[in-house]
Amino acid sequence: MNLLTILPLAVVMVAGTQLVVAVFLASSDRPRAASLGFLAGAGLVVAAGVTVAWLVAKLVGGVAADASAVAGRVDRGPAIDLVVLALLVCLAVLIWVRRGRSGPPRWLGSIERAGPPQALRLGALLFVATPTDDLTMATVGASVARHDLPWWHLVPFVLLTVLLLALPLLALLLLGSRASRVLTRMRDWAEGHAWIVNEIVIAFFALLTVLDLIRSG
Repeated sequence: MNLLTILPLAVVMVAGTQLVVAVFLASSDRPRAASLGFLAGAGLVVAAGVTVAWLVAKLVGGVAADASAVAGRVDRGPAIDLVVLALLVCLAVLIWVRRGRSGPPRWLGSIERAGPPQALRLGALLFVATPTDDLTMATVGASVARHDLPWWHLVPFVLLTVLLLALPLLALLLLGSRASRVLTRMRDWAEGHAWIVNEIVIAFFALLTVLDLIRSG
């Protein structure tokens, strides 16, 4: 496993309500300021989430390694792989259960005049309160720790997550008044088809995890 392996999970982080909200903010009264605030809040939470998961996995793995060393064997990798696999299964099931939900959240209409502070809080709370994002951050952090990769391997994942969220703003900056049609298509895709892409990405990562288990067995 390398840092490129975890990057597809960034799609799972944003595909759905997160992208819908980003599109809505790019179409609001203060699109640039609101979008930048939203990206800042989301980026902070994602960076903190994967870092906490990485630290916890490193700590638990270190304790397990010490205990195994006393017993004469050091093999913490499969245990972490099983945890990651369980997280992926929970994530896949949750996305499947929520797949039928469509349409923008009811509270979106209340933020059409959102400024940077409100958008920042929205970005932070949206990622904290979304179970699929919490499970994805835990999976990414634990996977990087399991393979003894340094913390900076998490940075590309965070940056890609923020970049994907920034697509509506980039469309607005590049296309100007013509961005409306592109933003509408982004929103429709996120509402109707994002769950399929998410399940494919999760299945791919689960396969890699199973292969790790087989090699360490």
